[in-house]
Amino acid sequence: MHSKTHSRPPVPILTYHQIAEASPKGAPFRSLSVAPADFQRQMAFLHGLGYHGLSMTALQPYLRGDRVGKVFGITFDDGYLNNLTHALPVLQWYGFSSTCYVVSGLLGQTNSWDAAQGVPPSALMSAAHLRQWVAGRQEVGAHTRHHVRLLALDAVASNAEISLCKEELEYITGTAVNHFCYPFGEFTPEHVEMVRQANYVTATTTRRGRFHRGDAMLELPRVPVLRRTSRPLLWWKLVSQYEDRRRE
Repeated sequence: MHSKTHSRPPVPILTYHQIAEASPKGAPFRSLSVAPADFQRQMAFLHGLGYHGLSMTALQPYLRGDRVGKVFGITFDDGYLNNLTHALPVLQWYGFSSTCYVVSGLLGQTNSWDAAQGVPPSALMSAAHLRQWVAGRQEVGAHTRHHVRLLALDAVASNAEISLCKEELEYITGTAVNHFCYPFGEFTPEHVEMVRQANYVTATTTRRGRFHRGDAMLELPRVPVLRRTSRPLLWWKLVSQYEDRRRE
Protein backbone atom coordinates (compact mmCIF):
# COMPACT_ATOMS: atom_id res chain seq x y z
CA MET A 1 0.00 0.00 0.00
CA HIS A 2 1.24 3.46 -0.85
CA SER A 3 1.44 6.10 1.84
CA LYS A 4 -0.80 9.12 1.54
CA THR A 5 2.16 11.42 1.11
CA HIS A 6 5.01 10.97 -1.30
CA SER A 7 8.37 12.68 -1.45
CA ARG A 8 8.04 12.57 -5.21
CA PRO A 9 4.90 12.76 -7.33
CA PRO A 10 3.67 9.56 -9.01
CA VAL A 11 4.50 9.18 -12.70
CA PRO A 12 1.77 8.20 -15.19
CA ILE A 13 2.62 5.93 -18.14
CA LEU A 14 -0.04 6.14 -20.83
CA THR A 15 -1.07 3.06 -22.81
CA TYR A 16 -2.25 3.34 -26.42
CA HIS A 17 -2.85 0.63 -29.00
CA GLN A 18 -4.10 1.75 -32.41
CA ILE A 19 -4.21 5.38 -33.48
CA ALA A 20 -6.98 4.92 -36.00
CA GLU A 21 -10.70 5.30 -36.48
CA ALA A 22 -12.66 2.69 -34.55
CA SER A 23 -13.77 -0.55 -36.14
CA PRO A 24 -17.48 -0.87 -37.06
CA LYS A 25 -19.90 -0.82 -34.16
CA GLY A 26 -20.07 -4.18 -32.44
CA ALA A 27 -16.50 -5.19 -33.30
CA PRO A 28 -14.52 -6.54 -30.32
CA PHE A 29 -12.02 -4.25 -28.63
CA ARG A 30 -12.95 -1.21 -30.73
CA SER A 31 -12.32 0.85 -27.59
CA LEU A 32 -8.58 0.26 -28.09
CA SER A 33 -8.56 2.52 -31.16
CA VAL A 34 -8.06 6.23 -30.52
CA ALA A 35 -8.95 8.43 -33.50
CA PRO A 36 -5.99 10.36 -34.94
CA ALA A 37 -7.73 13.68 -34.32
CA ASP A 38 -8.38 12.73 -30.70
CA PHE A 39 -4.75 11.70 -30.21
CA GLN A 40 -3.59 15.02 -31.60
CA ARG A 41 -5.95 16.92 -29.31
CA GLN A 42 -4.79 14.90 -26.29
CA MET A 43 -1.12 15.63 -26.97
CA ALA A 44 -1.88 19.30 -27.60
CA PHE A 45 -3.88 19.47 -24.37
CA LEU A 46 -1.13 17.91 -22.26
CA HIS A 47 1.55 20.02 -23.94
CA GLY A 48 -0.51 23.11 -23.21
CA LEU A 49 -0.64 22.13 -19.54
CA GLY A 50 3.14 22.03 -19.46
CA TYR A 51 3.56 18.25 -19.57
CA HIS A 52 6.26 16.51 -21.57
CA GLY A 53 5.71 13.04 -23.04
CA LEU A 54 8.65 10.65 -22.78
CA SER A 55 9.77 7.21 -23.89
CA MET A 56 10.52 4.61 -21.25
CA THR A 57 14.24 5.30 -21.52
CA ALA A 58 13.80 9.07 -21.23
CA LEU A 59 11.45 8.48 -18.29
CA GLN A 60 14.07 6.55 -16.30
CA PRO A 61 15.45 9.49 -14.26
CA TYR A 62 11.91 10.28 -13.10
CA LEU A 63 11.13 6.66 -12.21
CA ARG A 64 14.38 6.37 -10.28
CA GLY A 65 13.67 9.62 -8.47
CA ASP A 66 16.72 11.41 -9.84
CA ARG A 67 14.52 14.07 -11.44
CA VAL A 68 11.08 15.55 -10.82
CA GLY A 69 8.90 17.25 -13.42
CA LYS A 70 5.60 17.37 -15.27
CA VAL A 71 6.22 14.29 -17.37
CA PHE A 72 4.31 11.22 -18.49
CA GLY A 73 5.33 8.09 -20.34
CA ILE A 74 3.86 7.29 -23.76
CA THR A 75 3.63 3.65 -24.77
CA PHE A 76 2.02 1.90 -27.74
CA ASP A 77 1.29 -1.82 -27.60
CA ASP A 78 1.70 -4.23 -30.54
CA GLY A 79 3.49 -2.12 -33.17
CA TYR A 80 0.65 -1.04 -35.46
CA LEU A 81 1.55 0.73 -38.67
CA ASN A 82 -0.96 3.45 -37.80
CA ASN A 83 1.30 4.41 -34.87
CA LEU A 84 3.90 5.41 -37.45
CA THR A 85 1.54 7.13 -39.87
CA HIS A 86 -0.73 8.90 -37.39
CA ALA A 87 1.08 9.20 -34.04
CA LEU A 88 4.66 9.91 -35.10
CA PRO A 89 3.99 13.29 -36.78
CA VAL A 90 2.10 14.47 -33.69
CA LEU A 91 4.83 13.30 -31.33
CA GLN A 92 7.46 15.06 -33.41
CA TRP A 93 5.43 18.28 -33.54
CA TYR A 94 5.32 18.50 -29.74
CA GLY A 95 8.83 17.19 -29.17
CA PHE A 96 7.57 14.08 -27.39
CA SER A 97 9.18 10.65 -27.40
CA SER A 98 7.50 7.29 -26.90
CA THR A 99 8.06 3.55 -26.71
CA CYS A 100 6.29 1.14 -29.06
CA TYR A 101 6.22 -2.48 -27.88
CA VAL A 102 6.68 -4.63 -30.97
CA VAL A 103 5.91 -8.29 -31.77
CA SER A 104 9.16 -9.22 -33.51
CA GLY A 105 7.97 -12.41 -35.24
CA LEU A 106 5.01 -10.74 -36.98
CA LEU A 107 6.64 -7.69 -38.56
CA GLY A 108 4.82 -6.55 -41.67
CA GLN A 109 1.86 -8.84 -40.90
CA THR A 110 -1.33 -8.23 -38.91
CA ASN A 111 -2.65 -8.72 -35.38
CA SER A 112 -3.33 -12.40 -35.97
CA TRP A 113 -3.53 -13.11 -32.21
CA ASP A 114 -6.88 -11.27 -32.21
CA ALA A 115 -8.42 -13.12 -35.17
CA ALA A 116 -10.16 -15.82 -33.14
CA GLN A 117 -12.05 -13.15 -31.22
CA GLY A 118 -13.32 -11.48 -34.37
CA VAL A 119 -11.10 -8.41 -34.24
CA PRO A 120 -10.57 -6.95 -37.74
CA PRO A 121 -6.99 -7.29 -38.99
CA SER A 122 -4.77 -4.23 -38.85
CA ALA A 123 -1.31 -3.85 -40.37
CA LEU A 124 1.77 -4.05 -38.18
CA MET A 125 4.99 -2.16 -38.85
CA SER A 126 7.63 -3.91 -40.96
CA ALA A 127 11.36 -3.87 -40.28
CA ALA A 128 11.72 -0.84 -42.55
CA HIS A 129 8.90 0.91 -40.71
CA LEU A 130 10.59 0.25 -37.37
CA ARG A 131 13.73 1.91 -38.64
CA GLN A 132 11.63 4.92 -39.65
CA TRP A 133 10.14 4.96 -36.17
CA VAL A 134 13.59 4.99 -34.58
CA ALA A 135 14.82 7.61 -37.06
CA GLY A 136 11.89 9.73 -35.87
CA ARG A 137 13.46 9.75 -32.37
CA GLN A 138 11.06 7.18 -30.97
CA GLU A 139 11.88 3.95 -29.17
CA VAL A 140 11.17 0.27 -29.79
CA GLY A 141 10.32 -2.07 -26.92
CA ALA A 142 9.68 -5.83 -26.87
CA HIS A 143 6.29 -7.58 -26.74
CA THR A 144 7.41 -11.21 -27.32
CA ARG A 145 7.98 -12.81 -30.71
CA HIS A 146 4.38 -13.85 -31.40
CA HIS A 147 2.16 -12.00 -28.88
CA VAL A 148 1.75 -15.18 -26.89
CA ARG A 149 -0.04 -15.98 -23.66
CA LEU A 150 2.95 -16.68 -21.46
CA LEU A 151 0.80 -18.60 -18.98
CA ALA A 152 0.03 -21.17 -21.70
CA LEU A 153 3.70 -21.87 -22.49
CA ASP A 154 6.34 -23.90 -20.72
CA ALA A 155 9.42 -22.23 -19.30
CA VAL A 156 11.64 -22.89 -22.32
CA ALA A 157 9.12 -21.46 -24.80
CA SER A 158 8.34 -18.46 -22.59
CA ASN A 159 12.00 -17.62 -22.19
CA ALA A 160 12.56 -17.82 -25.94
CA GLU A 161 9.62 -15.50 -26.63
CA ILE A 162 10.96 -12.98 -24.13
CA SER A 163 14.69 -13.06 -24.86
CA LEU A 164 14.72 -13.64 -28.63
CA CYS A 165 12.31 -10.77 -29.19
CA LYS A 166 14.91 -8.42 -27.72
CA GLU A 167 17.70 -9.87 -29.84
CA GLU A 168 15.70 -9.71 -33.07
CA LEU A 169 14.56 -6.12 -32.54
CA GLU A 170 18.04 -4.96 -31.63
CA TYR A 171 19.40 -6.53 -34.81
CA ILE A 172 16.68 -4.92 -36.95
CA THR A 173 16.84 -1.44 -35.46
CA GLY A 174 20.49 -1.23 -34.50
CA THR A 175 19.45 0.18 -31.13
CA ALA A 176 19.21 -1.20 -27.61
CA VAL A 177 15.84 -2.69 -26.67
CA ASN A 178 15.64 -2.30 -22.90
CA HIS A 179 11.92 -2.32 -22.21
CA PHE A 180 9.36 -5.13 -22.25
CA CYS A 181 5.58 -5.37 -22.10
CA TYR A 182 3.72 -8.53 -21.03
CA PRO A 183 1.20 -9.61 -23.73
CA PHE A 184 -2.38 -9.58 -22.44
CA GLY A 185 -0.93 -8.38 -19.14
CA GLU A 186 -0.40 -12.01 -18.10
CA PHE A 187 2.71 -13.11 -16.21
CA THR A 188 3.99 -14.94 -13.15
CA PRO A 189 7.01 -14.31 -10.90
CA GLU A 190 8.88 -16.79 -13.08
CA HIS A 191 8.24 -14.64 -16.15
CA VAL A 192 9.40 -11.54 -14.28
CA GLU A 193 12.66 -13.36 -13.54
CA MET A 194 13.02 -14.28 -17.23
CA VAL A 195 12.60 -10.62 -18.13
CA ARG A 196 15.25 -9.72 -15.57
CA GLN A 197 17.64 -12.36 -16.89
CA ALA A 198 17.14 -11.03 -20.43
CA ASN A 199 18.47 -7.69 -19.15
CA TYR A 200 15.38 -5.58 -19.67
CA VAL A 201 15.37 -2.41 -17.58
CA THR A 202 11.58 -2.11 -17.22
CA ALA A 203 8.48 -4.13 -17.98
CA THR A 204 4.95 -2.76 -18.17
CA THR A 205 1.67 -4.44 -17.29
CA THR A 206 -2.04 -3.82 -17.77
CA ARG A 207 -2.49 -3.03 -14.08
CA ARG A 208 -4.13 0.37 -13.87
CA GLY A 209 -2.44 3.14 -11.96
CA ARG A 210 0.54 5.43 -11.89
CA PHE A 211 4.10 4.62 -10.90
CA HIS A 212 4.82 5.36 -7.25
CA ARG A 213 8.25 5.31 -5.68
CA GLY A 214 8.96 1.75 -4.61
CA ASP A 215 6.97 0.07 -7.37
CA ALA A 216 8.74 -2.83 -9.08
CA MET A 217 10.44 -1.73 -12.31
CA LEU A 218 9.52 -5.03 -13.98
CA GLU A 219 5.83 -4.79 -13.02
CA LEU A 220 4.95 -1.20 -13.89
CA PRO A 221 1.30 -0.05 -13.88
CA ARG A 222 -0.04 2.12 -16.67
CA VAL A 223 -2.88 4.49 -17.47
CA PRO A 224 -5.07 3.23 -20.36
CA VAL A 225 -6.22 5.73 -22.97
CA LEU A 226 -9.27 4.44 -24.82
CA ARG A 227 -11.56 5.58 -27.60
CA ARG A 228 -13.87 7.47 -25.24
CA THR A 229 -11.22 8.89 -22.91
CA SER A 230 -12.02 12.60 -22.81
CA ARG A 231 -9.38 15.23 -22.20
CA PRO A 232 -10.75 16.06 -18.72
CA LEU A 233 -10.67 12.37 -17.80
CA LEU A 234 -7.13 12.06 -19.17
CA TRP A 235 -6.06 15.01 -17.02
CA TRP A 236 -7.74 13.43 -13.98
CA LYS A 237 -5.85 10.19 -14.56
CA LEU A 238 -2.58 12.10 -14.59
CA VAL A 239 -3.17 14.08 -11.40
CA SER A 240 -5.56 12.07 -9.24
CA GLN A 241 -4.10 10.87 -5.95
CA TYR A 242 -6.10 7.67 -6.37
CA GLU A 243 -5.49 4.91 -8.86
CA ASP A 244 -8.18 5.05 -11.49
CA ARG A 245 -10.43 1.99 -11.60
CA ARG A 246 -13.07 3.62 -13.78
CA ARG A 247 -14.71 1.50 -16.46
CA GLU A 248 -14.60 3.38 -19.72
